[in-house]
Amino acid sequence: QVQLVESGGGLVQAGGSLRLSCAASGRTSSTYRAGWFRQAPGKEREFVARINWSSGILYYAESVKGRFTISRDSAKNTVYLQMNSLKPEDTAVYYCAASNRIIPSTSESEYAYWGQGTQVTVSS
Repeated sequence: QVQLVESGGGLVQAGGSLRLSCAASGRTSSTYRAGWFRQAPGKEREFVARINWSSGILYYAESVKGRFTISRDSAKNTVYLQMNSLKPEDTAVYYCAASNRIIPSTSESEYAYWGQGTQVTVSS
């Protein structure tokens, strides 16, 4: 099993920045990548970004490309999501997830492990 704990959410004004952290523990060696997803009120959960643990290969959703940066510290088993130029439409609960699938995917069904989520609220 893999445990994921997010932190760093909060309230920020439009145009501001936040950095989310996701600390992984347990059998992290069984996972290939970590990802961030978000769920806004009344909407389905959507993919935000992912990173491969070993290669560092990144992939972003179009809606956040150029504003968000995903990174990892393999020694600390921690993944980060730096969010800049935040917009009110970025308001959501942000979830960290880990995948043990070899083939990368943006589908939440391909991620076996999930954190509890952290709220990000962007005011206009």
